[in-house]
Formats: sequence, structure tokens, C-alpha cells
Amino acid sequence: MRSIWNGAISFGLVSIPIKLVNATESHSISFRQIHLEDGGRIRYRKFCELEEKEVASAEIGKGYEAADGAIIPIAEEDLASLPIPTARTIEIVAFVPADRIDPLQMDAAYYLSANGVPAAKPYTLLREALKRNKKVAIAKFALRGRERLGMLRVVDDVIAMHGLLWPDEVRAPEEAAPETQVTVREAELDLADALMDTLGEVDMESLHDDYRSAVEEMIEAKASGEGVVEAPAAPEGGGKVIDLMAALKSSVKAAKEARGDAAAPEREAKVTPLKSRTAPKEIGGKKSTSTKAKPAASGSGTARKTTARKSAASSRTTAADKASTSKASTSRAGTSSKAGTSSRAGTSKASGSKAGASKAAAKKTTAKKSPAKKTASRRRAS
Repeated sequence: MRSIWNGAISFGLVSIPIKLVNATESHSISFRQIHLEDGGRIRYRKFCELEEKEVASAEIGKGYEAADGAIIPIAEEDLASLPIPTARTIEIVAFVPADRIDPLQMDAAYYLSANGVPAAKPYTLLREALKRNKKVAIAKFALRGRERLGMLRVVDDVIAMHGLLWPDEVRAPEEAAPETQVTVREAELDLADALMDTLGEVDMESLHDDYRSAVEEMIEAKASGEGVVEAPAAPEGGGKVIDLMAALKSSVKAAKEARGDAAAPEREAKVTPLKSRTAPKEIGGKKSTSTKAKPAASGSGTARKTTARKSAASSRTTAADKASTSKASTSRAGTSSKAGTSSRAGTSKASGSKAGASKAAAKKTTAKKSPAKKTASRRRAS
């Protein structure tokens, strides 16, 4: 790496020769100004206003414009002879914890490289002291015509220096704060915390410039004569949050899905009916609707008891049927005999009548026969 400044680090009475090199580089795509009519390059030419002619770079120096418009020439020798100790020295003035430095003050970054073999030992001493104490060094140095503020810290095995803005160069933040007073609810803070936890950390090495990649692809397409793919139009009203809670919830859900942490999509539940232990029996041509499972016989003894109960019940039913049939037959026989003895007796209801009805009919017939016998005996006596 090419050095942009040579000098030394002043560490108390210790002097460390170093070379200053840029720690960063820009990968931005630069464009040239062209004449739209014919594509010709547009260049800036440096003219002298007094002579009205173009001058070479070697003939150009520095000057300061006073309040009345007069130009005061300033030579490089004038700047080099200024009575400041930081003209060629990075002077360390303090050691402070790293969190004392406001990131707003940070400017360009540089690497400090040991300049020569003799500088290796003091360079390593300063590096290890910064590591062990977990502090950074605040220093002043002069670069490109002015004195600057810097912060020295350790990056791996190298001492890096960040240019810092002077405290009076950082604007107060009050002017950028919202003018309207608002209240944030705990529920909103909880969702914001959930979103922060979901997004989590990121590998800084994985981040890249998407805009630069798109510009490079567009340039390649135009150079090869291909058509340029147009980007989709941005949605209208972007940046306007209507429902903060809904936006936070949607953001948490989207972040989870992007990281593959979203819950599995809900599926339709399927109900599987429980199967009965025994198959339903056919009763009268219809399937039984009973859901109670009948336990199977556990042994031959249970089977014998069941058979005996069924036989007893069948015997009782047969005996009752026989008794009913016998009574009906007897009733029919008595009714027929009494009907043949007297014509005045009404015919009894025969088949199918009950035993009680037969007895009632027999009593009535007997009662009617008695007057007839008495009348016949009186006639014989006269």
C-alpha cells in the first residue's frame, strides 16, 4: 500500500517512525460528464483570469482570499515552517476508554505501519499496551494543510487511526428531533424488542452494495446491446405508517419467515372415529346403533352359564303358552255343552275368550235354568 504521509508517533519520550496509509477504499462507480448531442467528454480547463489563458498544474499554487477580495499567496514552505509540533508527528495526548468517543466524530480511517526495523519494538510496545488496558489513544496530527484530531486503536496486529472531527464541528442533535411530543406504549416497545430479537445479528462480511451491482449489470447490458430491465415502480405513499402495531406485527412475521423460524402452516384437522371392539349385530334387518361394546366370553364356564339362562327363559315362556292354550280349550268345551241344554241360553263367545269371561257366561246360564225346573214340577203336582 502506498503511504500518504510519513512521520512519527510521539509516545511520551518514545518516538515511533511510521507511515500513514489509507485503511479504506471506495468502490463507487464514477461517471464522466459528456455532451448529450455527440457524446463528447466535458473537461474542466484551468484558466488565469488576468491572462485569460489555460495554465499547467505546475504553475498553480495556493492563496487565501481576504474579506476585501484580495488574494494572499501561501507557499508550501510557509505551511511547513509553522510552529506546531504536529507538523510531522502524531502526538498522543491521552488514553481513554473506547466508549468515550462519539461515533459521530469519526472520519477517515488509516493504518499506521512501522517505518523500518528500529520502529518494530516501540510499535509493538504501544500496540500491546493498548490491548491490555482496553483503551484508545487520542492524538493530534497535521495532514493536508491543517491540524486534525485522531483516535488510535488496535485492529488485529496493526495500530489503526481514525480521523476525528473537532467537537465544535459536530452539530447539536436537538434540531433534528421530532417537534411533536408522543407517547410510546409498552406493547409497542415489546413488539419492537421482538423485531430486534428476530433480526438478531449479521455477519458484516456478508453485506454488499446492491446498488453498485445493479449499475454494473446495467452497464454490461448496454455495452452488449441488450435491453435494460426496468425496476418495478415504488409503491405510492412509501414510509407512511398508518397502524404502528400492525406494521410491527407484520415486520416480526416477515423477519421470522425470512429466517425460516416461522411456525408450520396450519393444517385441517382430521377426526378418526374410535372403533368398537365388537361388530354391530343385525336386529330385525337393521344394524344396532348401540355404541357400547359387549365383552366377549372369557371362558367355557361363562358360555355354559349364558346357555343355561337362555334355556330357563325359553322353558318358562313355553309353559306359560301351554297353560293359556289349555284354559282356552276348557272354556270352549263348557260353553258348547251348556248351549245344547237350553235354547234360551245365548251362545257363548267361544274361541279366543278369556277364562274369566267363560265363567261369567256359565253362571248366567245356570241362573236361568233354575226357574224353568220349578215351573215344570208345579204342573206335575196339580
